[in-house]
Amino acid sequence: MSRIRQHVRGTRRLATAGVAVTAATLLAAALSPTAQAAPRPTRAAAVEHAAAALVAHASGLGLGAAQTTRVKDVIVDEDGSQHVRYERTYRKLPVLGGDFVVHLGPDGHYRGANRATRAAIAPPSTTPEVSAPKAAGLAVNALRAAHPGERLRQVAAEPRLVVDALHGAPRLAWRTDAAGLDPLGNPVARTVLTDARSGARIDAWDAIETVTGDGRSLYGGTVPLETTQSGSSYQLKDPTRGNTYTGDAANKTDLCIFGICISRAPATLFTDADNHWGTGSTADRSSAAVDAQYGTDETWDYYKNVHGRTGIAGDGKGSYNRVHYGNAYNNAFWDDSCFCMTYGDGDGTTFGPLVALDVAGHEMSHGVTSTTAGLTYSGESGGLNEATSDILGTMVEWYANNSSDPGDYLIGEQIVRPGFGQKALRYMDRPSKDGNSADYWSSSVGSLDVHYSSGVANHFAYLLAEGSGAKTVNGVAYDSPTYNGSTVTGIGRDKVGKIWYRALTVYMTSSTDYAGARAATLDAAKDLYGAGSAEYSAVAAAWSAVNVN
Repeated sequence: MSRIRQHVRGTRRLATAGVAVTAATLLAAALSPTAQAAPRPTRAAAVEHAAAALVAHASGLGLGAAQTTRVKDVIVDEDGSQHVRYERTYRKLPVLGGDFVVHLGPDGHYRGANRATRAAIAPPSTTPEVSAPKAAGLAVNALRAAHPGERLRQVAAEPRLVVDALHGAPRLAWRTDAAGLDPLGNPVARTVLTDARSGARIDAWDAIETVTGDGRSLYGGTVPLETTQSGSSYQLKDPTRGNTYTGDAANKTDLCIFGICISRAPATLFTDADNHWGTGSTADRSSAAVDAQYGTDETWDYYKNVHGRTGIAGDGKGSYNRVHYGNAYNNAFWDDSCFCMTYGDGDGTTFGPLVALDVAGHEMSHGVTSTTAGLTYSGESGGLNEATSDILGTMVEWYANNSSDPGDYLIGEQIVRPGFGQKALRYMDRPSKDGNSADYWSSSVGSLDVHYSSGVANHFAYLLAEGSGAKTVNGVAYDSPTYNGSTVTGIGRDKVGKIWYRALTVYMTSSTDYAGARAATLDAAKDLYGAGSAEYSAVAAAWSAVNVN
């Protein structure tokens, strides 16, 4: 998921710099009949405050005359603190690793920033010595090498000049997206970063980020659905959740080069005569659609009701789902270019239809990551990207509280078939049970596939939620060890979800690694529960238990 592997308020700071505020003063102010809380800043006000901060602190933020910035995301806390996330360009070229988050107090005063890189963004030249066709050819070769023995067809590549500030000193690079179709007609894609002066490969990663009517679903039983009446029939479109809808891809596939699609598989909107959808069987094509729409609903509700985020991008707009994509396609993926979720039917031997609830939560959380921290999909940041989807997708499953698909710390357990050889894709309590994932951090973790390096953060999240040792949770037996032999006491999954979400949206950047994730989650725990809280200490202990210190 993304590419399925294995063969698929708490305490706030109450003083600004130089101003001492006593508890008695605060209490008196709160009890005063004339006391009135300052209005919470709007998003527009936060952007205005941040723009002033960029001017005043340009040097500290590494901004120069050749650079421009663009607001990517805005968060305003309940106490009025503001966090504005930026992307930047250098001489009109996107800067990979140029993102940063500006933090402001309730009064709009600058508090500091998180930057993906502190290196000076001033490459020697913006004129490439390696041609675009050469970069495209290198990327196509890399895509074919990533799929040995497969006769890929309709392969194409699109190179774009960027400034790479993620891998050492900033330099001019070609970011090339290569895509094609495998022998079954299913999409494959790879992004390759090439030094535009020497032609050396800098990095490469997979680019598909993969896993009131009612409906009888494949995995979740009979579930409620908000639909739209159209004449005498009903559409599987939810007007209460941004008009999110589900369509039938008719077992076709896309031919796209990341946002430029020569053809795209259809999403023919599902309709029904009586507003009772599906039969719970794959024989009825709308059964998978019920699962997909239900997964979208629960993910939307989780982010809105738990984190105050309305829609994947936080803008109230819905996405859409395509089911029955490809030919026996063993995958599901989120695609930023269409702002949509896509589900294959599986081959029936290894996987069934990939429309399970935690798969939906996982894939749509890739969309949240893309519109916030933008964690680069390689190295340790790529592992954190995948772990974010596993962690928050798991939280969606627990949030749904569906007795037909109860919450657990197993990833994709509903979709696996006996031919897979395991009962789940991944295991959060002891990730190495899948035969490939890392339980603990080491200096080599960043060289693993991102689905396996994610194990460190997944293990951290489980330990933080449930604690170490053997136990049974919601009918599933777990036994989670620790690297340092410590005993970790859990703080509950609800707090874990809140800490991880705040760390992702406020403190992480595109280059965050495991050490950075520790710092980000500690900052988040401090914001939510206080620096001296049990939650703050538990975050530190859980990271140490997976050897992130």
